[in-house]
Amino acid sequence: MTHPRIFGSAFPIALALLAAACGGTNAPAPTEATSAQGNALVRVGDISVRASPIQTSLLNPAVAQQYGIARTDNTILLLVAVRQGPEASETSLPAQITASATDLRGQKQAIAMREVRTGDPASGAGQVLIDYIGTVETALPETLRFDVKAVRDGRPVATLQFNREFYPR
Repeated sequence: MTHPRIFGSAFPIALALLAAACGGTNAPAPTEATSAQGNALVRVGDISVRASPIQTSLLNPAVAQQYGIARTDNTILLLVAVRQGPEASETSLPAQITASATDLRGQKQAIAMREVRTGDPASGAGQVLIDYIGTVETALPETLRFDVKAVRDGRPVATLQFNREFYPR
């Protein structure tokens, strides 16, 4: 079994784009650290799966509207990215993502995940990014345990399990 590594303030590419859309101009550089504010990463061979939870109140209103997501402190967005290759030149991979969140009382909620494609293959980057998003509602403050499973071509690629604390803003 592969165990996820927790990253401090490093957001995956798509989450960095969301943060930039919120008004930030510089995405933080990836650094390895253990933090309740972190994102989970697991690698299986040359495939990586990153899971990033964020309170939707932090999203830019236009981004939240595009995704059809309410911007509230107690709505948590889970963003999952499946990539292949070296970190500087990863390519997006399609996958089936299942996820759930369990609170400290043991109440488990399934998170309905859906595919989101961003980017323009005709642009200079030439690649469409495939990510998966879903939301979960919670009462704050709360600690949630996320369980995420990514499956490609009928074979499990990765399983992640991590905790994250959320507070009223």
